[in-house]
Amino acid sequence: MLSDTQRAIMVGNILGDGYLSRLASGSTRLQLKQSERYKDYIMWSYKNLENLCLSKPKQRKDNFQWYVNTRYLPEIGELHSLFYCNGKKSIPNNIVEILNSPLSLAVWYMDDGSLDYRLKSHYNYAFSTNCFSVKDNQLLVEALQINFGIKATIQTPLCRGVRYPELYIGVAGRDKFIKTIKSYLLPCFKKKIPPFEL
Repeated sequence: MLSDTQRAIMVGNILGDGYLSRLASGSTRLQLKQSERYKDYIMWSYKNLENLCLSKPKQRKDNFQWYVNTRYLPEIGELHSLFYCNGKKSIPNNIVEILNSPLSLAVWYMDDGSLDYRLKSHYNYAFSTNCFSVKDNQLLVEALQINFGIKATIQTPLCRGVRYPELYIGVAGRDKFIKTIKSYLLPCFKKKIPPFEL
């Protein structure tokens, strides 16, 4: 049985870079990996998911990434059923009921968020949601507004000649956003926080 904290962390992981690998039986494991500079994040994840894991985090010798996997568990399979359709990650229609913890939002930002900060100019937060459809992004925008009072929009920046959707939190939502997640952010992610918020 997943604790509320473990489920919240996993929801954030799945929205970000986490990957769910499923067996024919339905049992599923969560796979996490990060670069060397975010080793502390992998260690923190392991500490919170330790009873679900077979072994401690390890470092690859080829690219020096740190990674950790959970065991294959039916409980994690339930999350796979929610977030994967025909083998592809997508946003469930009931994401408002799922993305309701500030911890999930913080983990998602640590995993897949970014800060665009320009001194004396502007700053905003963004999520790399280009793997999701515009409809999926709209569901996320609604969840942020309903559950956290955070106003976000969908931008479509040009990347190699193609426009992909990206979740953008600008002046209308950025103060509420950082106040919601700040206490959960690990020190290794300080570059994702404006200097005056440190």
